[in-house]
Amino acid sequence: MREYLLTLCVTVAVTYLLTGPVRKFAIAAGAMPEIRARDVHREPTPRLGGIAMFGGLCAGLLFADHLANLNDVFELSNEPRALLSGAALIWLIGVLDDKFEIDALIKLGGQMIAAGVMVVQGLTILWIPVPGVGTVSLTAWQGNLLTVALVVLTINAVNFVDGLDGLAAGMVCITSGAFFMYAYRLWYGYGIESAAPATLFAAILMGMCLGFLPHNMHPARIFMGDSGSMLIGLVLAAGAISITGQVDPDRLGIFVGGERAATHAMLPVFIPLLLPLTITALPVADLLLAIVRRTWRGQSPFAADRGHLHHRLLEIGHSHSRAVLIMYFWSALIAFGTVAYSVHSASMWIVLVIVALSAVGLVLLLLPRFTPRAPRWAEAFVPPRYRRRKPARTPAFATSPGASSPSYEDEARVPVGVGVSGANGATAIGGRSRFRERDNAGSAR
Repeated sequence: MREYLLTLCVTVAVTYLLTGPVRKFAIAAGAMPEIRARDVHREPTPRLGGIAMFGGLCAGLLFADHLANLNDVFELSNEPRALLSGAALIWLIGVLDDKFEIDALIKLGGQMIAAGVMVVQGLTILWIPVPGVGTVSLTAWQGNLLTVALVVLTINAVNFVDGLDGLAAGMVCITSGAFFMYAYRLWYGYGIESAAPATLFAAILMGMCLGFLPHNMHPARIFMGDSGSMLIGLVLAAGAISITGQVDPDRLGIFVGGERAATHAMLPVFIPLLLPLTITALPVADLLLAIVRRTWRGQSPFAADRGHLHHRLLEIGHSHSRAVLIMYFWSALIAFGTVAYSVHSASMWIVLVIVALSAVGLVLLLLPRFTPRAPRWAEAFVPPRYRRRKPARTPAFATSPGASSPSYEDEARVPVGVGVSGANGATAIGGRSRFRERDNAGSAR
């Protein structure tokens, strides 16, 4: 555990320290897209945060390679090299997209190529543990096809939830934390060496997300962009493929008492495998509703709008930070609840706790609906959030003799900090008067 913690700390430190220079580089390179209609941030923010996250990934793998116990992962397995090669390719595609916004089909092809690179180097699914059935062996082409599909699905699922500051990094960090606990239990609890690469991948992935989060929390100073979201999605998928396709359930059955019990014990493995249906269940449901909504309106399914989940959370009254924390809560409940159930599946209290926490999550989700409003006579004695909104007042303008009051349209055209010129030629700026000097011809200098 100590060496995993050291690797985690190194990854966090490198990612955190690199993010500042990467932000300056992104600004200098012009990787600051214009504000779109569906965006929730108010001013252009640099992207390319995935550069720092990729640096943390390389530093974590390099540091782990020089540790006594973790060095065996690199000597006995080719999976770390497969991960690094696939991550480098998907990261390069993401960097190009953050800067030049390449076509979606090109990105999809790049994701499939990156998955194929890992498959060629041995990171593939060999069998699937099916609850109630046992181990189902896969042919070579079935395993390769399933591996590529899983990588592409996970990458796009993570990319989809990257809609609010700190949302994708936090949710993946929570998921990888739960996955690390399960993989570490297989590795050191049952002595299954095949789980060692997945444990290392989960620890490094946590470090990448934790190191980037301080710069990405609301208000974000930098976005991870597709170079970051696709990268962490690929690393998460690599850990799932490693532990699902390489760990033999028959060997696990020796410790838990049979093949079916071993298959049941591997249920947490399906957290990343079913990522769009578990960790990102609500965003994926929102995506399907968005497709139906846009098609019903006669629009393209890929047309942007403000009807997504994070937009709805903000519209019903949640603040930006509260909406992110609600998503964190549901991610942690699903991920750690599944791990806890796999460890103590016979305990009824785990199910009751999950049900109780789900009820709490629903209350938090609908909290703005339950916010009481104080009567008008008591508004002076309660915090502002409990007061009723008052209608906007008509602004009053001081006008000089002979000068007309500016209309609302004129007011909207006046920039912040710039006043309205009076008849005497003075312009009020920031509370002061600055007189214009004019030459004999009457034109401004």
